[in-house]
Amino acid sequence: MQFNSATEGRPARGWVVLTASFFTLTVLYGVWYSYSVFLVALLREFGWPRSVVAGAFSAFVFVHGLVAPGIGWLARRFGPRRLILSGGAVMCLGLLLAAQTTAWWHLYLTFGVVSALGMGLGGWVPTVILARGWFPGSVATAIGVTSGGIGVGILVLVPVTQWLIDQVGWRWAYRILAALVVAYIAPAALALIQDPPAVKEGTDETTAAVGPSRAYWTLAAAFRSPRYWCLGGVYLTGNFVTQMLLIHQVAYLVDHGVSAMTAAEVAGAVGFVSILAKVGWGVLADRAGRELAYGLAFACTALSLGLLIWAGQNHGPALLALYALAIGLGYAIMAPVPPAAASDLFGGPGFSTIFGTIYTFGAVGLAGGTWSAGWIFDLTGSYAGALWLGLGMAIVSPLLLWKAAPRRANPPSGC
Repeated sequence: MQFNSATEGRPARGWVVLTASFFTLTVLYGVWYSYSVFLVALLREFGWPRSVVAGAFSAFVFVHGLVAPGIGWLARRFGPRRLILSGGAVMCLGLLLAAQTTAWWHLYLTFGVVSALGMGLGGWVPTVILARGWFPGSVATAIGVTSGGIGVGILVLVPVTQWLIDQVGWRWAYRILAALVVAYIAPAALALIQDPPAVKEGTDETTAAVGPSRAYWTLAAAFRSPRYWCLGGVYLTGNFVTQMLLIHQVAYLVDHGVSAMTAAEVAGAVGFVSILAKVGWGVLADRAGRELAYGLAFACTALSLGLLIWAGQNHGPALLALYALAIGLGYAIMAPVPPAAASDLFGGPGFSTIFGTIYTFGAVGLAGGTWSAGWIFDLTGSYAGALWLGLGMAIVSPLLLWKAAPRRANPPSGC
């Protein structure tokens, strides 16, 4: 496998940055997906409607996506390293404030806004810019490797958070997670993470990697391209169904008689599967094309919906494991392929800003999937309608990527 660093003489530095980013995502997204167990704890303590508790997470993902265009612009101006350092501090503050929640709006303000801003500053957009900048010739593979940290976060922190909630309560669980965020991200950003040479020099080395014609993309030109809107649709529909499952799977299984710890372990198993799957999908996407990899992954996502229903009716460990395998494979594709497709289609000096706006579509899907599932449950007393809606999204998403056609990327004049 050819996996070249952005600057020939500095491959070791690129790998250090990729490894540090891996664990940054472990911490940040471990907090993100731990909300699936906080959701159950908050429902039990406050008795709020499920849509209200799920809505706090929807606010979190929507706000973090809403600021993504600005994050992309800031990353181009100041570099992703400074943003990650700032994001860790803001995320820590948001979690400490969330631990003081006594009313639903407290949760929305502290976790849904403050922590979301920290997530936007320190999370996905700056990480994609780092991976793309250090490894321009293998974008999907590089993003797949570093995004494996998200899977580690799900594998480790979701069950650990459930254990903390059982031992010391959800408030202290939030405080401990806040301490973990600042304890890792501050020294990592100061000592290990380094901006790509292209960011320091105010250029885009990926222009040379993918062809000089791609350097002419601007945000205005991207808005005029149908491919931009198709790729935005890919992000929206793909995140809608995968995040709906990942956030509500614990509640769904607990509703159907599975213990909270067992359901948390299933969520952790999803993370374990996704670690290698993200790398594997990234390699396949670089070698065989974005569309093929994405289509295979969403076949797994569609299968996982049926397996979740079956696992809710029959609590056997084999069915739970099959569900974790299927959704872990399906969800994992969202890390390497959409950003790589965006790089294929809209590479050049304006990529960070263009990608930030595309990522906002994903935030709409993230928020819509998690909130709508809670709303449908409150309305009907069942997740059945949400699962059918998720199946529709799983079918549409790969069709939109095929329409966006990163396999036939053109400069703006060809759109």
